[in-house]
Amino acid sequence: VQLVESGGGLVQPGGSLRLSCVTSGFTFSAYWMHWGRQAPGKGLEWVSSISSGGGSTYYGDSVEGRFTISRDNAKNTLYLQMDSLRPEDTAVYYCYVHLVGKPQYWGQGTQVTVSS
Repeated sequence: VQLVESGGGLVQPGGSLRLSCVTSGFTFSAYWMHWGRQAPGKGLEWVSSISSGGGSTYYGDSVEGRFTISRDNAKNTLYLQMDSLRPEDTAVYYCYVHLVGKPQYWGQGTQVTVSS
């Protein structure tokens, strides 16, 4: 199982970024997928989840209305569109999956820094 995030970087407040998570080693289209983040000096925070078919999405209160999760099952890829970014969104962002009967698998993370 592999999950590889990309798309992070430095952006000014109010800007946008689109994160990608390319996966392999499991049947991507069969599983819910998730984004989490960890800000400097803080614990892990759940950000968003999407159902296996993409029809249901959920967001944490801090990102509701600004972030959009999506997936392309043909490409085994998960996305997170982040708009109206704020300094408090600065964190390492991870995609992860919880396979049946197995532990969670996490990517290596991608750094997002929101600063002027």
